[in-house]
Amino acid sequence: MISEQNIGSLIGSTVTDSDGDKIGTVGQVYLDPDTGRPNWVTVKTGLFGTSETFVPLEQADEAGGGLRVPFDKATVKDAPRIDTDGELSQAEEDNLYAYYHGPGRAGSGEHSHGTTGASGTTTGHDTSGPNTDDAITRSEERLHVGTEREETGRARLRKYVVTENQDVTVPVSHEEVRLEREPITDANVGKAMSGPDLSEEEHEVVLTEERPVVQKETVPVERVRLDKETVTENERVNAEVRKEEVELDGDAGTSGRTGSGI
Repeated sequence: MISEQNIGSLIGSTVTDSDGDKIGTVGQVYLDPDTGRPNWVTVKTGLFGTSETFVPLEQADEAGGGLRVPFDKATVKDAPRIDTDGELSQAEEDNLYAYYHGPGRAGSGEHSHGTTGASGTTTGHDTSGPNTDDAITRSEERLHVGTEREETGRARLRKYVVTENQDVTVPVSHEEVRLEREPITDANVGKAMSGPDLSEEEHEVVLTEERPVVQKETVPVERVRLDKETVTENERVNAEVRKEEVELDGDAGTSGRTGSGI
């Protein structure tokens, strides 16, 4: 049985008939839109492969790297000519099934839009392949959005030394010479007359002054550390999701959709 995993290897492969004779090569694969399984292929025939014919895949299988169909070469070449540039219409698909499953052909009687059971109720038929049940499953994609943590950067704490000038005003004092004169009085006459009457003398005093003295000491002034905080904000996420839709195609007693070529 041909499945959706085999699609890539089908295109361009050799198609052989039930006797093993080459018919042509696979041109396109048509999928059932509900199941995603391949249900038709076009076979390129003729000298330059310019003619394409539809062949059902329900009883075909892979053989020697190619595709083998349960029909002879003449049956495939004489199949109804249908435009391969678009989708198969329901009428075209019915016409092809009637041709391939007519009296005396392989798979005869496999295709019908509905069969009436013993209870009188009508059950559907999968036109894309073997029967499943009386309903099709509609599926859709849904978003599941989460978060993941990734590294966006790093921060480090570093200290370094800078030099700056400081102006500090400090009071300083110094001594200056001042000449004082005092008259001779009874209180100081004794000191004044203690020396020779006339002489040469020198008297010396020491002058001092204060100068600024700079001393430096290192003292701690503050503690600095790194910390982290989490900030939460909303971010919109936009993504495409697919879903299946179900529609009624044809008359009230007819259901089913055609595949599209890829």
